[in-house]
Amino acid sequence: MTSDRRAMRQPFLDAWNKFQRHQPLSAIEIAISEVISEHLEYHALFADTESALSKDWPPEHGETNPFLHLGLHLSLREMAQINQPPGFAAAYQRLCAQYGARLTAEHAMMDCLSETLWQAQRQGSEPDGGALLNCLSKQ
Repeated sequence: MTSDRRAMRQPFLDAWNKFQRHQPLSAIEIAISEVISEHLEYHALFADTESALSKDWPPEHGETNPFLHLGLHLSLREMAQINQPPGFAAAYQRLCAQYGARLTAEHAMMDCLSETLWQAQRQGSEPDGGALLNCLSKQ
């Protein structure tokens, strides 16, 4: 495991630890702790810092990387807040209303976001906001 991966995961653990201890949180730490709070299935993992920093979740074993999953939630929320790509905030609000809960809607949106990011990586290009919005319109 690279130290980069540990460095990417550490802010999640730090935010959760500060939240658990009722310490002051920055804006990003509030967002991180909120999304972790909504995922009870990850609480035990976040209680074991070393395991959380070192564990692999290979997709070929059907496992979901909790840090990726939580990061996608954070990305969707930020995209809605800044309406990027243009039109995303309306699509986000429509899906939240359709699914009746923000978390459920975000879980539905993750496939579209993941596909958009995968295509961009595969093509060596910027993510296609139009393709993302098109995918979301089919939800």
